[in-house]
Formats: sequence, structure tokens, C-alpha cells
Amino acid sequence: MPHTPAFQELTGRFQRLYRFEHLQAIAGWDQATMMPAKGNDARAAALAELSLLIHGQLTDPALGETIHRAEDEALDDEQRADLREMRRQWEAANLLPEALVEAKSLAGARCEHAWRSQRPANDWAGFLENFREVVRLSREEAKLRADALGVSPYDALIYQYEPGMNSAEIERIFGEVKTWLPGLIAQVRAKQANEAVIAPVGPFAIDKQRALGLEVMARLGFDFDGGRLDVSAHPFSGGTPEDSRITTRYNEADFTQSLMGIVHETGHARYEQNLPRHWLGQPIGLARSMGVHESQSLSFEMQLGRHPGFLAQVAPLIRAQFGEQPAFEPDNLARLYTRVEPGYIRVDADELTYPAHVILRFEIERALIDGEIEAEDIPALWDEKMQAYLGVDTRGNYRDGCLQDIHWTDGSFGYFPSYTLGAMYAAQYFATLRRQQPDVDARIAAGDYAPVFDWLNANIWSQASRWETPELIRRATGEALNPVHFRAHLEARYLG
Repeated sequence: MPHTPAFQELTGRFQRLYRFEHLQAIAGWDQATMMPAKGNDARAAALAELSLLIHGQLTDPALGETIHRAEDEALDDEQRADLREMRRQWEAANLLPEALVEAKSLAGARCEHAWRSQRPANDWAGFLENFREVVRLSREEAKLRADALGVSPYDALIYQYEPGMNSAEIERIFGEVKTWLPGLIAQVRAKQANEAVIAPVGPFAIDKQRALGLEVMARLGFDFDGGRLDVSAHPFSGGTPEDSRITTRYNEADFTQSLMGIVHETGHARYEQNLPRHWLGQPIGLARSMGVHESQSLSFEMQLGRHPGFLAQVAPLIRAQFGEQPAFEPDNLARLYTRVEPGYIRVDADELTYPAHVILRFEIERALIDGEIEAEDIPALWDEKMQAYLGVDTRGNYRDGCLQDIHWTDGSFGYFPSYTLGAMYAAQYFATLRRQQPDVDARIAAGDYAPVFDWLNANIWSQASRWETPELIRRATGEALNPVHFRAHLEARYLG
């Protein structure tokens, strides 16, 4: 069906917005990876200006009028889905005044930049000076969104990352996990106490770690003509579908975390690189949600990356870079990457303890945004919950405690639940894939990852934002999000 007048005008407007957001993404990537420290104030001001420009485009009264006109036009189903996503962006932007958008951008840039040095210095007091303003502005944003949507402040922020989800549903899902996760962790640790694991012996040169990471990325299908790998203080995936930028961080004493971090970020990047090109530049062509995005990185890192068949394929690549060691035998690598050991750091956590890190952050940030606690209360709550959920003492250790994540520095409250929701989606994908293709594990062990990539492409990547998240999951797996698959996956891998 040919474009109709109002809808055609909208596609042009959103194409322009997409190009502005392209520049925003690359400038943000550079800020986190390449930019010299003295450039931060100017970059923060430039990015704030760009945020205002994008916000101004979305809040132009003429845009709302055009959306209303387009709704009365004869559109096909794809165009209706695109219009739905246009309206979502338009409504979200119009809830915030320009001054708040600018202030939040500047406060976040200031807090994040200072955090880079405050974290290694264990300087919670210094961090708090900038963080209080980030919290104040995030609460202001949350209230504006909540009043318009008729939901709680924290729910309004969750909606930005996972439309259709709310804190009551997350609390129900996480509450159920909390009933069985501690017992499963204890059971697995008791089982693993009798299993010998050989630790790799370093140092592991950074250039060799990078070479290993690039080779694994290639095997996972990363398009190097459309992206690159760099280093940042906190690993992330950014850029655009046409120019996907992923980062990692290296530790010469331990290559295992960097390698799996690269696998994780490659999952994000492959989603972006495989979004449908015919929808590029339109809201329908964007990744569906952060939970779905994390389901891609965790399909790669947890479902595939820790699969014994995959690790057996990677073992020769590791030996080629670092030489022969007993630790690099496939069986030992499998034990190494499935070792359950409660620790301080979320991004270094094993698959089984990871949900506890996410649940802790969800509970703290919900209380913070809803005004039940203040920023000053975070360390004590963090210590209490780390001890209760993981038996780990973080008192006085802000660096490895409440200062460890980048998310709160720029006010990304509501994001953390996406990680465990993503793990649940990923487990459900692989349960479906095994049901549909019973030989998939044997093919992974043979180094054939096509069944995984083809399934993800057909059911997730190629669909972009054509469907709302619940409908996307139902179409892909035949049912709504069902956490039973996550528990079954963990029990099969760790107790089977």
C-alpha cells in the first residue's frame, strides 16, 4: 500500500530524528571510550544541546497534529504498528519540559564522568554530591510521567525500558525466584564443593585477549564492516544498526570475564545489526525493549556461551593465544564458566547468583524513586541485602558495592529488571528451540550455531518493534513470559 499524506510526512520527520540519534549515539560512545578527560564539559554541553534538538522535534505541536491525522488514514498493519511506536515516542517526549531534559542530560554527564574516578577511590561521599541532583531530576521526571499515565513513579520509568511491564508484576516474578533461588544456590555449591576446578594461570596479555575476543566475535557472526570492539570503564553496546559499537574491559590476571563480556555484547550487536533494513529510520525498526535486548545478549552469553559444546569449540582458540594449560581443557572450561560463587560484582557474577544482584537493585531503586528512601540510605540497604541474598559483606566497600554500576549515574532507573527478565526470555527461547529442533545441542557441539542464529533472526531480530513485547514473546514461543523455563534451565545445567 502506498504511503498516505500524513503518514508519509511522519516517516520523513522520524527519519530526521533517527539521524540526530545516530550522532547522539556515536558522540556518547566516543565520550565513554576515546574522549580525553578535559573534553567532558564541552561534550556534555554538546550532547545536552542535541537532546534538546531531538526533544524539540518530538514536542513540535505540528507533530501531534500529523499523528492525529494519520490515525484517520487507510494504513496497513505494518504502518499501524509504526504509527503506534511514533505515538509512544511523541507522548513520552511531551510529558517532559525542555528545561528538565537539558538539566538531566547535564547532571548525568557530570555524575558519570566523576564516577569514573570516584569508584576506584571508594569515594561515596564525593559521588553523592552529584548523585543527589540526578535523583532529584529523575524523581521529577518520574512524577510527570506517572501523573500522565496514572501509575506509580517507578512504574513510569520501567515503562521507558520495558513497555507493558510494571513493578507489581516484576515483584511477583522476582518474589517467586526468591523462594527457590537461595536453596538452589546452596544445593549447587554443595555439589560443586567436590568438583575440582583448575584456575587459568596468567598474566594474559591484553593484545592476546583482544585477538581472542575478535576471533570469537567472528564465529558468532559479528559484522566487522558494520561495527567495532573497543575498551571502556564499563562494558556496553552502542552505536547504531549500521555502525554497532561494543566495548569490554581487560584484566591481565583473568581473561575469562572479558571474553564472556565480549560474547554478551556481541549478542546485543547482532540484534542491532540484523534489524530489518527496510524499516530502518522508523520507530517500527527499533529494537523492541531493553528486556528483549538483554534476552539477546544473554542468549549469547548464558545459553550459548556457557554451553559445554560452545566452550569445547572455543578451547583451541584460547590455547592458540595463551599456550597449553590444564585449565584450558574443555571440561575444565565448562566447570570454570558454571562455577557458582557469590561475589561482589554484578557483571562478573555467575549465572545462578546474577538474579540476586538484579533483585537487590530493583528493590533499592524502586524505593528511591518512589520516595521511600533517600540517596544517603543506599549503602546500608545495599549491605543488608547483599548479606541476606548472597552472604557477602560489603560494609565500607563502596567501590565493589553501590558504586559499581554506571546505570544510576545518569538516572537510568528502571533498567535493572531488564537483565533478569532478559534471562527468562532467553531460557524460554531455548526451551522452544529445543522443542522445535531436538538436535540443536549436538549442532552447537559441532560448531554449527546456525540453528540458534536463524531462530533468533526469524522470531526476534526480523520483527523489530512490529509487535508489543508480550505479543512478540507469544508469537516466538507459543506462550507469555513463563519463568518456569528459567528455573528448569538452571536446574538442568547445574544439577543435571
